Amino acid sequence: MDPINNFVKGYDKLNHLEDQAAVAASSSLSRRKPFLITISFYLLFTLIIGAAVGALVHYSYTQSPESPTLSSSSSYADSIKTICNVTQYPVSCFSALSTLNASPKFDPELILKASLKISLAHLSNLASLPKTLILRAKDPSPEAAALRDCESLLEDASAQVNNTMSAMEEGEEMLTDSKVEDMRTWLSSAITDLETCLDGLEEMNSGVVDEVKNAMQPSKEFTSNSLAILANIKVLLQNFNLSMH
Repeated sequence: MDPINNFVKGYDKLNHLEDQAAVAASSSLSRRKPFLITISFYLLFTLIIGAAVGALVHYSYTQSPESPTLSSSSSYADSIKTICNVTQYPVSCFSALSTLNASPKFDPELILKASLKISLAHLSNLASLPKTLILRAKDPSPEAAALRDCESLLEDASAQVNNTMSAMEEGEEMLTDSKVEDMRTWLSSAITDLETCLDGLEEMNSGVVDEVKNAMQPSKEFTSNSLAILANIKVLLQNFNLSMH
């Protein structure tokens, strides 16, 4: 019986060792599971980041170099220069308009509005000048009569610029081809009013011609600039990837 008992004991010991090995293997696998999960997560995250970067690189290379608008690729000042370069008086245009607050999206139509407001402000300041000069002139006299004509012409010039500003506010569509033509006519008439005033004073050999001319120059420049911007509004809008609105 001793050999049999010894065999049984040996078998039981073997089973016990096998159980211990299985438990150890199971414990080792349990410890390795979090590590494997972590490695898998980082591999997946790396693949996602790599795919996103690759997509961005592909997008940047496939975009046309001309696709960004001037408002996003250039400074506000550069955009203003683009507008003012079409005018007859770009220096005064830039000096006044570059001080305006920059809007989130650059819009030539807003710049045109600002130019018109500046023109109207100068004309309003100029309106009282003829009355002041009439008081200084000998009345009745040819010079006083010419100054009265100037007074009427300046009032008409202000009305023409005001009509132009009002046209930009009417209706759902701010600008149309027909409106642009009307606005160009009004601004041209305003400029003609200013020139007619000076011509009348020069014909009368008035001694105040230079004074009126100097006082009138800002109004003339900004009305002229507004007309130039308006005449080129379609092209300017296209430069900024916009249409008339």
